Amino acid sequence: MTAGGWFVMILSVGSVLILFLWCLWKVLTTPSEAEKIHGAAGLDTPDVKEHEG
Repeated sequence: MTAGGWFVMILSVGSVLILFLWCLWKVLTTPSEAEKIHGAAGLDTPDVKEHEG
């Protein structure tokens, strides 16, 4: 592989690795975000009302 190929590969793999580590850090260190997550039970869509009645 040429020097340019190594450079592009290291840059690409390094960028993805840094992005992954940053996302992992944000997920693990952000406090009380679980309280803001809503599941499917909290959704009230119009099609559900049509089929119930």
